[in-house]
Amino acid sequence: MPQAAMNAKPLAGLRVLDLSRLLPGPACTLYLADLGADVIKIEDEAQGDYARSLQPALFKAINRNKRGMCLDLRQTDGRETFLRLVERADVVVESFRPGVMDRLGVGYEILRERNPALVYCALTGYGQSGPYRNRAGHDVNYRALSGQLEQSGPAGGAPDLSNFQVADIAGGALTAALGILAAVLRARETGEGALVDAAMLDGTLALQWVALASLAQSGATRPRGTDVLSGGLPNYSVYACRDGHYLAVGALEAKFWGMFCDAIGQPGWKSRPLTGAGSEATRADLADLLRTRTRDEWMALLGDTDACVSPVLTLEEALADEHVVSRGMVCQVDGLPQFACPIKLSGYRFEVERAAPEPGEHSAEILAEFGLKN
Repeated sequence: MPQAAMNAKPLAGLRVLDLSRLLPGPACTLYLADLGADVIKIEDEAQGDYARSLQPALFKAINRNKRGMCLDLRQTDGRETFLRLVERADVVVESFRPGVMDRLGVGYEILRERNPALVYCALTGYGQSGPYRNRAGHDVNYRALSGQLEQSGPAGGAPDLSNFQVADIAGGALTAALGILAAVLRARETGEGALVDAAMLDGTLALQWVALASLAQSGATRPRGTDVLSGGLPNYSVYACRDGHYLAVGALEAKFWGMFCDAIGQPGWKSRPLTGAGSEATRADLADLLRTRTRDEWMALLGDTDACVSPVLTLEEALADEHVVSRGMVCQVDGLPQFACPIKLSGYRFEVERAAPEPGEHSAEILAEFGLKN
């Protein structure tokens, strides 16, 4: 295979103007940038992206492989420069509340006049329509309103937060990226762009397939921590070990449960109830047994058994795990650990070609490229 084809960037030639801030929007455009799109991060000249000061390491991680420039869209010159950039762009991403871009004079209808094939993604908490459209919000609010937060946590306990931002990333960034790419494909076929209305509440709501199935089948969702994949089954749960670490047991199918029972020296447990009456006794006995050894002692016993049992690792342990390392999922940028792009395509090798930009770092370069004066 020719060398050029060995590392052909899948999104090479796609130009993205990114006005978003904080986490969801920049995470969305990070996926595009890591796959070869030319993402130009545009920041306000006065304040810029708040993530620079709130969490500098986060800012650096989700804005790598992007170029940066500063524009003041409240000023005539800045607005006109942006409109000129739009004429040669494929995608615009913004995360302001509905109406802000219109008030600045750069809303979707104005931009599509300049570039009918433009894909314009508005990534917001509640979307461009509906009674909540102008509300402020964060990940916890979208999770709460979607019903997802109510389903998170142990049985009998309060809803709990996670250090994974479900709404921001899964409900927002990834949903927006998928919508953008679908609209780009259509635009290349038809010459007609689109407004991608990506709402984090919508995206988070639509992730809850198992809870919705319980509702559809029985007329109500299961109480928190008791559904089939949220802790309701003794063979699909998390257990404490003697050293305070945990094991994740995912022996959901009968064949895996059988392997697990054999491996822990309890072949008679294969026939014990896993649902309904008696299942809690199974859970209690399993919990008592797993507390007799440390996590690593159990993994030494179970590690080669194909029974869907894993150690619950810290992030530090996960980053050093031999499989994670072998998959190339950890990279160093300016001395800081970052996740590599998780999308692996034949013929393309992910690379960090540039660190996150300083404010306005590439302004002159970009203006010259577009034939505009600095």
